[in-house]
Amino acid sequence: MQPGSLVVVGTGFSIAGQVTQEALSHMSHAERLLYLVTDIATKEWLESLNPNTESLYDSYRVGRPREETYAEMSERILRCVRSGERVVAAFYGHPGVFVAPSHLAIAGARAEGFDARMLPGISAEDCLFADVGFDPGDRGCQSFEATDFLLRRRLFDPTSALVLWQVGVIGVRDYQKSDLWGPRGLAVLQRRLLDTYPPEHPAIVYEAAQYPICPPLIHSTPLAALTEAPVTVRSTLYVPPLPDRATDAGVRLELGLEAESGG
Repeated sequence: MQPGSLVVVGTGFSIAGQVTQEALSHMSHAERLLYLVTDIATKEWLESLNPNTESLYDSYRVGRPREETYAEMSERILRCVRSGERVVAAFYGHPGVFVAPSHLAIAGARAEGFDARMLPGISAEDCLFADVGFDPGDRGCQSFEATDFLLRRRLFDPTSALVLWQVGVIGVRDYQKSDLWGPRGLAVLQRRLLDTYPPEHPAIVYEAAQYPICPPLIHSTPLAALTEAPVTVRSTLYVPPLPDRATDAGVRLELGLEAESGG
C-alpha cells in the first residue's frame, strides 16, 4: 500500500448522538477531516473535534448537475489521500446510503493502490424503523430510489412495506435551493402508487430529527393527498403494506407446518 489512506464514516443524524465510537476515533485522529453535513451545529462539532477540517459543501452550485458535484467531491478527497495524509471523509447519515462521492472516492483510492474502507453508520431508514415503529422483518421491506422506481417501473409486492427515497427530488439532476425540487415528479409518483393502492391508503412522509430537542417529521397522509403533503428534499416516503396474502398450503406441508387457521 502507498502512504495515504481513506476512511469514510457517517455522522448519523441528531448532531453527535448517532456517531459510533469507531467513527469518532477516526475523525478525531485524522490528519485531514473532510465532511458533508447539512446543519451548522454538526459542522461546528466536527470542527471542534479536529482542527484540520474542510467542508465539501461548496462543491454544490445552483443549476450544476449533481453528478459533476459528486465527482468533484471525490477528487477533492483523493487529492488529500495522494498527498500521503490519513484522510477521513464524514457524511451525514450512513456514508454508503445515497452518498455517491463516498463510493467514488473509495473505488478511486483502491484503484490507485491506497488503503480505503467504509465504516457503517445510521441511515434515515434506520431512524424510520425506530420512529415510525415497524419491523422490516415482519412483512418484508422494499426500498427504492424514487426516480429509479418510476423510470424502470420496478416490480414490488404491495403486501410488504415500501420505502421510497428522495421523493422530493424526483426527476431533478441539478442542485437547487428550494425545499421541494420536483413537484411534478411527486405527482407522477402519486399516480403510479394509486395504480396499486386505494386512494385512502395511508402513507407517511418522514424526515429524521436533526437535533435531540426536535422531533422527527412523521406526517401521515392518504395517497390521494400526497402532493399536498409537506415533502422536501430530505423526505423519505413509507407506504405500509396492504392486507397479507394467504400462505401456500403446499409449502406449509413441505415445511411440516400446521394448516393455516381458517384455511
